Amino acid sequence: MKYIDDIIDLLQHIEISADRQFGTYDEGIFEILLFLRECKKNRKALFICGNGGSAGIAQHMTGDFLKNGGFRTFSMYGQPTITCISNDLSYEYVFCKQLELLANKDDLLIAISSSGNSENIIKAVKTIKKIGGKVITFSGFKSDNKLKTLGDINVYVPAEHYGMVESIHNLILQQLVDIIVDEDGVAMRLNTDD
Repeated sequence: MKYIDDIIDLLQHIEISADRQFGTYDEGIFEILLFLRECKKNRKALFICGNGGSAGIAQHMTGDFLKNGGFRTFSMYGQPTITCISNDLSYEYVFCKQLELLANKDDLLIAISSSGNSENIIKAVKTIKKIGGKVITFSGFKSDNKLKTLGDINVYVPAEHYGMVESIHNLILQQLVDIIVDEDGVAMRLNTDD
């Protein structure tokens, strides 16, 4: 049960910041929801990227934000695209090169890196910011990681255990989708009249 106790403890110490640290977790979630609602209302694209376990979270949430949340999401994980960019350029460019061609001003990127130091995630953040997009980061491990201050809003989990950091990132992202679904309903439903 220590693992669960550690997760519960970490949930009390999540840091959400922008140009300042938000006073409470709920205040930080409220600010993230403002970004998400603006993205959805204006039909801007939502991109989500990560590596390893964070890639699994990114892919899952891309589907949930599309089907349940009603966002214009695009997968950055097509195998031909990833292998082409990785082979011909380098894996560190796998996300930023896609964003250079697909992202527009005011699009939103959710960048996930447990360590906060994945070079391809850092490059993706810098690329979409150059385009005029917005960024929400999710990181963990050391408090001085590179990603922790690069976003418009930054979520930081103060743990150095991949499973715990990834579990909490996934939990927060799922919470965000669920709040939007509670407000707007599930976006994609089967019409039984067809």
